[in-house]
Amino acid sequence: MDTSPAPSGEGRLSGGKLLAAISNHIVAILREHYGRGPLKAKTYALDDIIVVVMRGAGFTALEQTMMNSGRPERVVEMRHDFQRMVIQRFTDTIEQLTGRKVLAFLSQAHVEPDLTVEMFFIDQPLEGFGAGQVTDPDHPPAAHRERCRRRPPDAHDPTQPPLPRAPQNH
Repeated sequence: MDTSPAPSGEGRLSGGKLLAAISNHIVAILREHYGRGPLKAKTYALDDIIVVVMRGAGFTALEQTMMNSGRPERVVEMRHDFQRMVIQRFTDTIEQLTGRKVLAFLSQAHVEPDLTVEMFFIDQPLEGFGAGQVTDPDHPPAAHRERCRRRPPDAHDPTQPPLPRAPQNH
């Protein structure tokens, strides 16, 4: 598998190819350091957030021994320590592939089921991966209020009076 960084500029990956490349690169880093990687990895992008979800990484002999002795929390702590050690490699990979600066990195490991989540907050949204935003649901933006005013009354809209019922013939 080619894990060299994507070219910068106009030749940059996008869409599903970008998401697959992120998954492949993150898994390659894990394999290099753990000697194994997850059974499944999937990357999601939404606006300025990139999330890599990995399932079934399996446990090293050391981790399995810790779990068998009733110390699964130590496995999670050890995996968090590892993530802190490779944070620069992870963020460099995301920055090279996306052309965006990583502002924050969060990592969470879970033992049963065996899940690891790597989350990257980047400095600007990725094109084609949008998100809706609600800042104050009680006070929608002016453009939204205007669209709602122009919409014909709807019986399901609680801000509008109910429509008169048509007489029913029996």
